[in-house]
Amino acid sequence: MLRPFTLHRPASLVDIADLLDAHGSEAALYAGGTELLLLMKEGLLRPRHLIDIKRVPGLDALAPGADGTITIGAAVPHRAVETSPLVREHLPLLAGVARHVANARVRSVGTVGGNLAFADPHSDLATLLLTFEATVQLWSRRGERVVPLADFIRDAYETARSDDEVLTGVRLCPCPARTAPAYVKFGIYERPTLGAAVALVPVAGSSGRGVRLAIGCVGPRPERLGEIERLAGEETPSRLGERADELATAAARGVKPVDDRHGSAEYKREMTRVFVLRALRTAIARAEGRESQARHAHTVVV
Repeated sequence: MLRPFTLHRPASLVDIADLLDAHGSEAALYAGGTELLLLMKEGLLRPRHLIDIKRVPGLDALAPGADGTITIGAAVPHRAVETSPLVREHLPLLAGVARHVANARVRSVGTVGGNLAFADPHSDLATLLLTFEATVQLWSRRGERVVPLADFIRDAYETARSDDEVLTGVRLCPCPARTAPAYVKFGIYERPTLGAAVALVPVAGSSGRGVRLAIGCVGPRPERLGEIERLAGEETPSRLGERADELATAAARGVKPVDDRHGSAEYKREMTRVFVLRALRTAIARAEGRESQARHAHTVVV
């Protein structure tokens, strides 16, 4: 049951700052509300003031930058990411992953900014966006700052956003042409148990590929596995295929899983090995101009 609250609909970032100043800890920022309202119904959060940011100009923008980056405003819903011609052209994997976020109702209402600001450990987007070198844009009266997504999400439900800051958007760097990506997720519940994102990035002047690898949903926060990326080096797709078992086993050793209702830490470590292997094989197949046909129960391959 929802307790009474006042809904505010500011028209600018300055208006939001005024409301945050006036109501302090009794206020909560609100976009899609898919996570926030659930917690309020359970009595876990009891804000007396909700600040709806959807009417602030620019926060619903999804636009390219002059430097080749793409910025997704905080109030852009998952459905808009899924159907955006810009995203489909430059970040097709992101469009595919957005199509598999939760269910149709959540995708139509839930927003990218809300997803990242909530820092749910079981988030598809946060995991995938790490492979796009994503940065989070924050605004307050003190000015603007840009924080790498890897640093923004600090722990489960904990971010680097200060109480007076508004998350205005996330900026992505599309991978170079001919990058072979893959995202594999597994989950019996609506939220994923595990997500593995892989990108095989062409190396200029050679037939080698650099590897980007991010794992999410098994621990309190998504993480790029830099040590595994360095271990992989810059190999040809066929050579990476020969080393896939080795890299997947190393990834399983490198993650920091936790026990929760989705499974034990030991179970998630083994799942990491299995699904990193599947993601690598899918990306390698794409790099070689073929498509992996493997499908498994409760598994989504994008």
